Amino acid sequence: MDLITGGAYQGKRTYAMKHFSVSEEDIFCCSEDAPCDFTAGCIDHLENYVLYCVKNHLEPAMDFRSDAVLIGRDISCGVVPTDPLIRRYREVYGRYLQTLAARCDSVTRMFCGLPQKLK
Repeated sequence: MDLITGGAYQGKRTYAMKHFSVSEEDIFCCSEDAPCDFTAGCIDHLENYVLYCVKNHLEPAMDFRSDAVLIGRDISCGVVPTDPLIRRYREVYGRYLQTLAARCDSVTRMFCGLPQKLK
């Protein structure tokens, strides 16, 4: 598995498509209103999947394909939300990414369209 993270609009999806030969048809976009499709070759917006889990009192799963390309937005920067649900979501998502990164073969952070290899 390969994880790509970074802020909003930093080139994560473009990098996945170019570096891992992912096409638009290969990408499943997570929603905060539905479960994740773990069979997809590329899964974008992992943060929405985790929010879905938090809202529904579920433990986020990591049943991804071993060759999956995973894309998740960095939501850790900025002002800490006053809403308890959103604070909980940020904590769960942060821990989720830590565990996921440990399992992945590579982790790349995108910033200004530039990849920074973390692992």
